[in-house]
Amino acid sequence: MEFKPTILAALAAIIGCGLYFSVPEEPSHNFFVGLITLAGALALAARFSPESRKRVSRLMGITALVLLIGAAFAWRAQSHTLAHHADREGVDSYRDAVSVEGWLEAIERSGSGRTRLLIRTTLRDDAGARRNRIRVLGDPGEVYPGDPIRIRAVLAPPRPAAVPGGYDFAFHAAFSDIGATGFAVETAVPGPAIGQDRMVRRLVRLRASLSSHIRQRMAPRPGGLAAALLTGDRAHIAPRDVDALRQSGLGHVLAISGMHMALLAGGVFFAVRLCLSGFSAWARRHDAAMPAAWVALAFAAGYLVMSGAGIPTQRAFIMTVSVLGAVLLRRRALSLHTLAIAVLAVLAIQPQAVITPGFQMSFSAASALIVVARLWQARRQTGAGRGAFSQVRLFVSGLGTTSLVAGSATAGFAAFHFHRIASWGLAGNLLVMPIFSLIVMPAGVIGLVLIPLGLDALPFAVMEAGLGVMLDLAAQVAAWPGALRPVVAAPGLVLGLFAAGFVLTLLVRGPARMVGGVVMLAAGLSWVVLPQPNLLISDTGVVLARDASGEWVASDRRRSRFAARVFLEARGEPGLRPARWAARCDGLGCGAEIEGVRLTVLERLDDWATDCARADLIITRLTVSPRIASQCRAELIDADTLARRGSQTLRLENGSIRSWRSARPRNRNRPWSG
Repeated sequence: MEFKPTILAALAAIIGCGLYFSVPEEPSHNFFVGLITLAGALALAARFSPESRKRVSRLMGITALVLLIGAAFAWRAQSHTLAHHADREGVDSYRDAVSVEGWLEAIERSGSGRTRLLIRTTLRDDAGARRNRIRVLGDPGEVYPGDPIRIRAVLAPPRPAAVPGGYDFAFHAAFSDIGATGFAVETAVPGPAIGQDRMVRRLVRLRASLSSHIRQRMAPRPGGLAAALLTGDRAHIAPRDVDALRQSGLGHVLAISGMHMALLAGGVFFAVRLCLSGFSAWARRHDAAMPAAWVALAFAAGYLVMSGAGIPTQRAFIMTVSVLGAVLLRRRALSLHTLAIAVLAVLAIQPQAVITPGFQMSFSAASALIVVARLWQARRQTGAGRGAFSQVRLFVSGLGTTSLVAGSATAGFAAFHFHRIASWGLAGNLLVMPIFSLIVMPAGVIGLVLIPLGLDALPFAVMEAGLGVMLDLAAQVAAWPGALRPVVAAPGLVLGLFAAGFVLTLLVRGPARMVGGVVMLAAGLSWVVLPQPNLLISDTGVVLARDASGEWVASDRRRSRFAARVFLEARGEPGLRPARWAARCDGLGCGAEIEGVRLTVLERLDDWATDCARADLIITRLTVSPRIASQCRAELIDADTLARRGSQTLRLENGSIRSWRSARPRNRNRPWSG
């Protein structure tokens, strides 16, 4: 087995952080003290156990190590969370527009293609709470990143999940120090001069000027993608290109991650090492890998800064430092030991990363590739050809194997988070990644280096040509039948079971590895057979349900469209527009029957007693007093319930409510739950 101390520590860190973010109640200090005490007791028992019980003592020692490290990382996650969620209340939802002053940190593009401004500010609301960042939809006018800005905007706290189990923007916004979101009511204008964040503002201006320079060197489509790859500025990528890349299984190239950092640092490392090896007299006395690793680290750090230092880029940089650090320490660079160190470093800095798709997909792909690389190297040692044809065949088969392994390792995590699978992802990667790896990124790196000398035109022209071919191939693959297949959502326990099986498959050797495969298969089967909710009640009281004919119907198709879209995507039916439900309506409200359950949507309470007697479930945007509600036999969801608990999903079957889930559960008491 591969359960070495560093790997055990990494698994314990993942378990500790994962448990912290999944439990319904905030852990107390006594909880952490109890875990540490238990770990100490197990360690002592293992230390003084008799020689005849070596296996038992070893198991107790491993358990003590896991408990201790898991508790330490859970405590780190708690302190990190409390620090970021401090003083976050105080912004009322959509009141009058307020004047915001600060400096423009970034111009972004929203999912709908609208311009979005990220402003770093010292805004104070009526409660005196400080907000480090706000994000608003608006026009920057003549204000550029790094410049002071003033804008009038209508603000609100970051919104929680639109549906139960959906993406919780409020949770992630707090860790990015985004205290408010909204929309501008007028074009931004230059703000008063400010003296704060001077160094950061210089870097932001440099990054924006680099992005502009790169885009000016190329046509709009490849230029927007080149700016995203080299500076992290994704505001200029055409929406149709984004869709094509995702549908062809190439969405990973849009985020600066481990692959980009590996291509940059790895390319620089091997180029410097090759150049130094050319000085034979020096190379005989020194190891060319050492200075090459230092130069590659410098380039990786510069790339981190120039690309905006987003969370995925930070994670990629930490992994790169781990690999190059192993080279400097004369250790094996690509190993599970190195990867475990990277996991520990990432979770120590960003404990919340453990529940993000980027963390799960990047580390699952990296670990699978490392395990397969060992088998690949062992196979090559048995006798591989060294001719030109053999090397080309080796490169093509290696690329195919890499794409297949990485795609297979990340498919389950991607399907869980995004509810879709790129059917032709392997073909897309085989067609595009050679161009990306051998032409696009090397030319881009050379172009960046040559910008100060004014000699970047040729490498950027090469990069433009490569990106043009990339985008054309991605569009062709995306047009193939069934390119993007939707899948239904699954509960978090299914993901945990799948992840456990994945870890066992990688770390257990021999026939016992099949146990991991069986666990993953069990997770997949439970994913398929688990029943799905068939009723959504949005936070504005809109009802979306599947009627007797199997068609999705809505009580109102204008309000809560975003919540309806997210809910239908989780049901494996993206892009579906629900029909208007055929309900019995009068001046007081509407009534319908779904799976034998009688639903009533009330607009007025004039005939409350009759409605209570006839209905099994009553939904209203009005507030019903507890005294009146207690006299009703029907289940009630009123304005107060929706305000406190958000949208609701239910599974109705055979005239009864089989399951009920809220976006903000009643028994969940966490800093980010409101």
